[in-house]
Amino acid sequence: MYEYFKGKLVEKTPAEVVVDCNGVAYIFNISLQTFSLIKDQEEVKLYSHLVVKEDSHTLFGFFTKGERSIFRQLISVSGVGANTARVILSSMTTDEVFSAILNNNAAALQAVKGIGAKTAQRIILDLRDKISKEGHVAEIFTDLHNTNKEEALSALIMLGFAKQAADKALQKVIKSQGLSLSVEDLVRFALKIL
Repeated sequence: MYEYFKGKLVEKTPAEVVVDCNGVAYIFNISLQTFSLIKDQEEVKLYSHLVVKEDSHTLFGFFTKGERSIFRQLISVSGVGANTARVILSSMTTDEVFSAILNNNAAALQAVKGIGAKTAQRIILDLRDKISKEGHVAEIFTDLHNTNKEEALSALIMLGFAKQAADKALQKVIKSQGLSLSVEDLVRFALKIL
């Protein structure tokens, strides 16, 4: 319903922020990940997700579209509510959550307070196929990783590889190694595939 809110940061705590958008103040529930990215900015842009329940309307705010995307996927899993998803995103980065799901690492998810073995397995089973089917994995997450992928792709093209083959190799590397690789590592792993 609401894509994002942009306005003056009025209050900030590790759990929520208040953003004044042209004289209307909105309270957003946030993760520690978003809290650390906001830092001391005066103006913020938060991607939003509205949770409507019988007795409340709650706004969740995210510094990146990638964090919001993984939040939405997490709450689509039976037994994972908005607050549980927020705890997961406060305990792990989006890259770590993504990597744990793709690599079937239930132990990493169980390390989060309130996530048991059954819930961790359900998250992995429900989301692994959805995430891996989304061909352009890196585009879901932060712009930084998009930039790293694009720079690595440019480097591979300059080395004489076809764009399509280089892109497929990079996607395989990102799926297997996660999204936290530097440009150099992306190129190095892609060269092994090519």
